[in-house]
Amino acid sequence: MGYPRRLLSGGETVIREFRPHWRMLFVPTAWTVLLAAAVVLTWIFPPTTKWFDWGVTAVAGVAWLVLGLYPFVAWWFTSYVLTNERLITRRGILARHGLEIPLEQITNVLFSQNILERILRSGDLLIESAGTSGQSRFSDIPEPEEFQSLLYTVREERGKVLAGKRANGGDDAISQLERLQRLRAEGALTEEQFEEQKRRILGGEQQAPQ
Repeated sequence: MGYPRRLLSGGETVIREFRPHWRMLFVPTAWTVLLAAAVVLTWIFPPTTKWFDWGVTAVAGVAWLVLGLYPFVAWWFTSYVLTNERLITRRGILARHGLEIPLEQITNVLFSQNILERILRSGDLLIESAGTSGQSRFSDIPEPEEFQSLLYTVREERGKVLAGKRANGGDDAISQLERLQRLRAEGALTEEQFEEQKRRILGGEQQAPQ
């Protein structure tokens, strides 16, 4: 389930997109096997109590929905996306929610692995950033050390792009409006502040010297 390209801003491209590490499926898979085995054994060796086998099947079915199916679906609908402008996490099955961190706001990236995670090549990333987000943990991601290096590289490239824009007199009106829309969506700007800044940008464009 890829990140919707319609949500990308002009000139923004996806660098890497992935789900949590596949080891997160170990536990739901184990529960699926155990519950299936319990049902099969109940029907192969039926007890003397009437409807006991149907009761076990019903309980196992409900348990599988909670312990087997739901974790898998939650894993499937969790994604991490790195673009040339921001780092995004999205999760949720019915109600979707997520976090977006502009690359220029990232100040530090730390990764951690225990022994098992190191063997399976998974781990956690702690993203420290300026602004309201502060610290954000990206848990159970594949190849955390490799992704940390990639994130630093993309952040440096983003810094060069922004430095070039500042040297050329700043972003154009379209880029500024896209940034304002993103800040409004994140709750950093009220609707009144958004409209005021929008009028300022568009007014500046209209009043530009001939």
